Amino acid sequence: MERTFIMIKPDGVQRHLVGEIVHRFEVKGFTLVGLKMMKVSRELAEKHYDVHKGKPFFSGLIDFITSAPVIAMVWEGENVVTAARKIIGATDPISADPGSIRGDFGVSIGRNLIHGSDAIETAEREIALWFKDYEQVGWEPVRHSWLYE
Repeated sequence: MERTFIMIKPDGVQRHLVGEIVHRFEVKGFTLVGLKMMKVSRELAEKHYDVHKGKPFFSGLIDFITSAPVIAMVWEGENVVTAARKIIGATDPISADPGSIRGDFGVSIGRNLIHGSDAIETAEREIALWFKDYEQVGWEPVRHSWLYE
């Protein structure tokens, strides 16, 4: 099974959308295998967003992601990386489809509620950055036979 990294950003936590966001992944049929609430250190934030280093918005992004707690998660399922990106919606909430998290709850690109890995390789890197192996629990819900052939 494929795994992906999902983070509810400070605005999602502050707006009390954690339960709604988790629910969307659960009802899709994905399995939560890692979850923690944390205050992100500048060091971790800079490692996570290193692809944006040198861009004009980098400093503000780091300030934002370290400003309040986040919810870091690992989700598992078939094609979970691609499916999660559809559940999340386009980066800019104005362009996000209705029914997606950003389409339903997002207001501006700088406060877009959630981060999700954009590729399997990115997911592997981000999961390793945010979670130790023992912080992920492999398990098989009884519903698997109702989801997968």
